[in-house]
Amino acid sequence: MLTAFLAVVPVFAVIGAGYAAGRFGWMGPTASAELNRFVIALGLPAMLFLVMAEADWGRLWQPGFVAAFVLGACLMLLAVMAWRLRRGEGLTAAALQGLNAGYANVGYMGFSICGAVFGPGSVALVSVATILTASVVLAVALTLMEAGRQAEAHPLRLGLRVGASLLRNPVVAAPLLGAAWAMAGITMPESLASVARMLGAAASPCALLAIGLFFALPAARMPEGGGLPVGIAALKLLGQPLLAWLLGRFAFGVEGEALGVLVLLSALPTGTGAFMLADRYRTNLAATSRIILLSTAASVLTLTALIMALGLM
Repeated sequence: MLTAFLAVVPVFAVIGAGYAAGRFGWMGPTASAELNRFVIALGLPAMLFLVMAEADWGRLWQPGFVAAFVLGACLMLLAVMAWRLRRGEGLTAAALQGLNAGYANVGYMGFSICGAVFGPGSVALVSVATILTASVVLAVALTLMEAGRQAEAHPLRLGLRVGASLLRNPVVAAPLLGAAWAMAGITMPESLASVARMLGAAASPCALLAIGLFFALPAARMPEGGGLPVGIAALKLLGQPLLAWLLGRFAFGVEGEALGVLVLLSALPTGTGAFMLADRYRTNLAATSRIILLSTAASVLTLTALIMALGLM
């Protein structure tokens, strides 16, 4: 147990350092937002571009992993959304709650956690999962939330709007450019690769610091009555990885390290991107912030238990 616990401790220690920096005023109230902008606009895109441009495509192409990860996330999203619709919430609010249960913090925590457990060989699969989370899973949620806000919108116009929004997202565009570079067979200049490596190396620590700084903000500590945030956080930490394991193991034949990466990524806490959408659509802000806080705090124990249960270390 100690080995598994020590594997995840550095990740949460950096998050804790970010929280302390915000709580004691060592960094200002806008620090989380600015670090987020760096990660989304430069750090993570640079990492994903380089991974895709230099990837071993035989290792990267794992359709079973892709299908199990996407289906696990989207089925959890849709199930929770249906539950909240039945309880009287509107489509936009219900879709956001579904996203809270199915949107893993892959881009910010996946590389660090999987790197500690599986080593650098896991980077390719984590990159694929990051792209899928930022494109497919987010696209499903965005489409549903936009549909709830603009019920009169034509489906084609709605799809074009969401598609354009995704392509403007550097986390989606950068790996597509990297894949195009690889397919073109062009040798990457070492100077360009060095710049991408330096920016990419800063992505994970800055992302973890940003999470901690976010938790120090008053918005992240807004109270929310009832047990709904606890229930959704539990579904995120326990339900989604169980669903991913069942799909991967029995429906798509995912095995070995790929299955471990699949389950571990699905078990990550709710990503802060959900709060960004809650703020954008002005819905369920308090509940979303509490779900992110609860799931992240509890994940130090659930991830440790999962690593032990799967015999990953």
